[in-house]
This record gives sequence, C-alpha cells and structure tokens, in this order.
Amino acid sequence: MIKKHIFLFLIFSTTLFSSSLVGQNSIARQWNEELLSAIRNDFARPTVHARNLFHSSVIMYDAWAIFHNNAQTIFLGNTFGGYYTEYNPITIPINKDEASKEIISYAIFRLLAHRFSYSPNASQTFTSLENFFTSLGYDKNITTVDYSSGSYAALGNYLAAKMIDFGLQDGSNEINLYDNRYYQAENDPLVLMFYEDNIEINPNRWQPLAFDVFVDQAGNPFALNTPDFLSPEWGEVIPFALKENNLEILNNNFDSYVYHNPGPPDYIQESNGNGISDPYKWNFSLVISWSAQLDPNDEVFINISPNSIGNIDINDFPTTFNEYKNFYNFDTGGDVGQGHQLNPVTGEVYEDNFVKRADYSRVLAEFWADGPDSETPPGHWFTILNYVSDHPLSKKTFGNSSRELEALEWDVKSYLALGGAMHDTAISIWGIKGYYDFTRPISAIRYMASKGQSSDMNLPSYDPHGLPLIENLIELINDDDDLVGNLNQNLGKIKIKSWRGPDFIINPNTDFAGVDWILGSHWWPYQRPTFVSPPFAGYLSGHSAFSRAASEVLTLITNDSFFPGGIGNFNVTKNDFLVFEEGPTEDFTLQWATYRDASDQTSLSRIWGGIHPPMDDIRGRIIGEKIGKEAFELSSSFFTTILNDSNQTNLINDVNIFPNPVEKNIFINLNTEGLYYVDIFNILGIKIHSEQIGKMENIVNLSKLTPGVYFIKINSLENNIYFIKKIIKVD
Repeated sequence: MIKKHIFLFLIFSTTLFSSSLVGQNSIARQWNEELLSAIRNDFARPTVHARNLFHSSVIMYDAWAIFHNNAQTIFLGNTFGGYYTEYNPITIPINKDEASKEIISYAIFRLLAHRFSYSPNASQTFTSLENFFTSLGYDKNITTVDYSSGSYAALGNYLAAKMIDFGLQDGSNEINLYDNRYYQAENDPLVLMFYEDNIEINPNRWQPLAFDVFVDQAGNPFALNTPDFLSPEWGEVIPFALKENNLEILNNNFDSYVYHNPGPPDYIQESNGNGISDPYKWNFSLVISWSAQLDPNDEVFINISPNSIGNIDINDFPTTFNEYKNFYNFDTGGDVGQGHQLNPVTGEVYEDNFVKRADYSRVLAEFWADGPDSETPPGHWFTILNYVSDHPLSKKTFGNSSRELEALEWDVKSYLALGGAMHDTAISIWGIKGYYDFTRPISAIRYMASKGQSSDMNLPSYDPHGLPLIENLIELINDDDDLVGNLNQNLGKIKIKSWRGPDFIINPNTDFAGVDWILGSHWWPYQRPTFVSPPFAGYLSGHSAFSRAASEVLTLITNDSFFPGGIGNFNVTKNDFLVFEEGPTEDFTLQWATYRDASDQTSLSRIWGGIHPPMDDIRGRIIGEKIGKEAFELSSSFFTTILNDSNQTNLINDVNIFPNPVEKNIFINLNTEGLYYVDIFNILGIKIHSEQIGKMENIVNLSKLTPGVYFIKINSLENNIYFIKKIIKVD
C-alpha cells in the first residue's frame, strides 16, 4: 500500500469539506478547488503555479468587479503590465452573482484547459474540469468571444483569451513551455547512486543531481534523469505589486531581474583551523546536527504546544553571524520562540502537547514539503485560506472593515490578495535564486566531507574546505571504527552522525532508516531517493518567503494574526503519514496559534528536511513579509470600501480630475455650483490632506505625498454630496 495524504487543516473530527458545505461555496471557491486539483496532478513547479493562481484570481475578481460600482477592474478595460485589454461595459444584470458565475466559469474553464494542456495528467485534469463545467449547466461548445450581444459566456471566453494572450508575452516563456533561455549550470551533476567524491565542484554554486529515476515533488516521473534548474529567469515575469525601485538588473552570465536583493549568501572560507567559525560551515553543520534528530528510537520529547513555540517578531530575526547562532538551537533543533501565554479567543492557557522530537521533525519535513498529492507551497496556502474561510468562527469581514461580505465577494478579494502575493514572491525569490545560483546541502555537505576536516592542521585529512570536527557529530574515522572498511580504505575520512538515508529502507510501510554514523560523503537529506532536493538553487528559501508572505496576507485579510478560535490543528495518524519511511510512532496534532507561527514552522521544517541551511531562511522570511503587505495594499486599492457612504449622492459626471497618475499638482474641475471639501486619504482610509474648493479649475498640490495609491473624496459643505476616485502618486 502506498501511503498518500492531502494537506487539509482540521480542527473538528468531522470532514472539512462535507457535501452540505460544498453546496454553500461560491463559484470562485469551487473553481479554486478545481485549480488546486489540477496543480496536484501537474509537475511540481511553484513559480508556474503561483502565476496560475494569480491569473485565475484576477479573472475571477474582474468578473465580479464589473458589476459593482465601488470596485475597479484590474485587467478588463485597463493596461496591466504594459498589456491593454479593451472592454466595452456590459449591461448590469438584476442577478449579479449569476452573471459573474457564468463569466467566471467560462473564463476559468478556458484558461485552465489551456494552461494544463501539457500536464503529465492532462487528460485526467481536463475531464475533471469539463465534468464540473457541464455540471453547472454550461455549454462547452459556446466558444465565441464576441460579447457585444450581452452574452456572459462570450465575455468569459473573451476574458480567458486575453489572459492567455497576456501570458504568452509576460516574460514567463510559456510559449516554449517555460524552458530556460540563458541559464547554464556551472557544476557537473552529482551522480547519486555512485557515492563518488564530490570534490571537483564550485561549492558556492548550484549542482544538478543525476538520478536513476527522478520523480518530482508532485510524484511525476521525468524522462530526463538530471532535471534542469527550474525558472532561473523568473525575475523577468510581469509582477503584481512589486515596485521598480526594488528591482536591480544584475548579470551573472545573463541578465537577472532581482527584486528585493538580499545581498550574497555566506560563501565558503579558506579556514586555517576551527572551521566552525566559518558561517558557511556552521550553516551546513547545523543541517547535519538537525538530521541527527530524525531517529524514532530517540526518546527525546518536546512540547509543540503554542504555549512553547512560535511568537517570534520580525524584529527578533538575526542579521549577524552571532545572532544566527543564538537564534537557532544547533544541538536540539528549533529556534528561540517561547510561545503564547494565553489563547486570546478563549482566554485560557494553551494545553501542553508533548511528542517525540523525531516524530515531530520527520512529520514537519514532509507536511510542509508539499510532497506527493500536493499543490506546491503557493497552493498549500490557498488551502489554508479556504480552511479559514470555512471555519465556523470566521467572520467574512475584509481588512479593518466591519461589513460582512457575501461568499463570492470574500473569495474573489481574498484570492486576489493571496494570489498576488504568491506570484510576486515567486518572481522575487526565483530571480534571487537564478542570480546567486547557490548550493544545496546535498552538494555542500558531500563536498566538504570529501575534502576532509577544517578544524586541526595537525590531524589527518585537513583541508581548508573540509567539515569542522564536532564531537559526537562530525569526526574522523580511526582504525578501530566500524566504518573503516575491510582494507582500511576509509581510514582518516569524515564520518557524521545523521539520518542514514534511503539505502536502509527496503519497505517504506514497515522500515525506517534511523540515525547512526555514516560516511560524510554518503549524506542524504530527509527526502525521497527519487527526489532528494528541489531542482533549483537554495538561496533563498521559497518556502520561507511564500509562507511569510501568505501569513501576512491572511493576517491583514482577517484583521487578526490568530487562527479562528485562536488555534489551528492538523491531526497526524500513527504509521499512516510518512511516505518514504514508516511513521510517526504515535498519533499527535500539529498546532499553531498564529499564521506567522505556521509560517515559521514551515521554515524550520526545511532545515530538518535537509533542504536549506539557516542562511536561506531568514532573508526569505523578511522579503516575504514585505511582499505580502505590498500585495494586500495594492489589491485593497481596487476594492476598498473605507470611503464609501451609500447615503451620499454620486457626482461622477460633474467632476473632472487630471492628471492621473500625478507627480505634483492635480487639477479639479467642478460643473456644479457651491463650495466643497476635497479630502485625500491613504490606502488605510486615514485622511492626510484637506482643503476647500469651488467651481471651475482648482489646483491641489500633492508634492508632499510619497509615491503610492491614494483616494480623493469631494464633499459638499453639508457632507451630503461626494465624489471618490483612486489616484496614483508618482515621483
């Protein structure tokens, strides 16, 4: 029996997606589930699927926004990323939701059928899409894009066609199936089955891996056994909210578009003793240390309750090497998080939750890795958003507004914010990955172990690029060691205490590898032997950035940093969760108090899994936080309700405001008699400027405003007439 699992967040013992609940879901939610299913059946491509999630979110949002006066479209009738989509407004129907439902369904059906046409499971995906589409009562044979007659089906087809055209010129190279155009790996592949010394590489650059059979993280076998670097040029893709002033075009054999440049990683040093003082060696030695914690025979128990882990502020993140050493627990795993004293919803103390450290760390490595049957990290956070949406304690109020939204409005707004954040994160992080092209632990650890030790020039196998010697973790093989070999061929080589790897697992349903001394040049991450490490550079961690960006978006959407009810849970069943070895040894529950706690746990899981050292993590979290906030702010600017007042009269035809965007002065012409107030609000609804104007031309100086999105509101002196418009301030 092959063990598989789909990551659903459960608090109650009842099934999350019951049939009664599905019937209550909006059409946006239902099509999002179809997209997530298609992603699970496609190649594991976080960049590509972040883009699919975002483009689908834009389509669904626009199909809703065209029928709502207080919302502005993003794509239809606008220029987005230099691409203009003409739109002649269609008649607003009596039943707006039904019209939006039809537009969304035709648009998403066409877009996904196109985007997943080369999926390894394209037939299965298309059958699912078609079955759902026809179950709604729609006709797939309506293919016209001419919506001039008022056809919602045609408008949906048109919207999809324009998004498809946009995607063929957005920098993703979709037209060539996203192939790399310029990138070439510097290092020769590491042939995993031969355990050859990995000496002849540049230890600061990414190394391809050569497999007998490569199976990607979604469980799809590849025809090529040495997969290429995925998306090293993704920085060129048209973003959502990323700002040009955060973009650098750098050259490392090709032009790399890098947003939020974090600076270089810690490159290996020419140590002259005490190698652990080299940040590079410390980072990868910590990965070895945490790998030694993956033995289910280890009786160390830890408290994984929200009362003991999490609750780390961004100001607590390390920036210097000494701060890194204090932030991460080298010997015992985890970080400095101390948890939360009380559940703010119940007012009660979080109960202790003790579990074997080896069970916790192994489950984390697989749970957050998004392995077989997964929707990749961007999609994983959509499942979390959907969980939050379904929770009975959730209120569908958006941001700091107190107005409760209908399901469709909540979904399209939430998906747009989260989709924009995931898309921008992929662009930023993969631009960084492509430029710095930094190594993974599998290559760095085997390289240093092949070189020798860097701690003592008077001991055997000294090399400035060797591993540091650490008692009971990284040592030299002596003549009475079990690993010395029949001919003493391993005498003086490096041994490490670590997870023993896939060679010690014959039947994953009954076997586990455990931890013991192994040759350092035989080290494995805690991953499937047909996968080992993602096929792209390590620096920075996509998981850290995606998760932090998503946690910020969910915090801002819900106006609450805590999960509904003050806690999120995921139940893990004994010996029925881990895929490539037996485990865990007992039932237990993963828990998080806040979205950021879940995000931080994701980051730690990648270290326990042997995928990232700490240096890949923190800077990814910091960039993710910035991107999440920027995406939420921009998405909110299209549908803010902060300034709306249904009791006032709209004078949109009597006011002319120009230019927009504005650099310094904005001109306001009124065709209505009387005196008025003009107020300027920022995106949070805070009034930052006010003055009185009259009829004819008025000049309002906005030079003191920083670049960004603002709203201009015009009221009569009696405050019963208004005009609202979004304006863009530029340098």
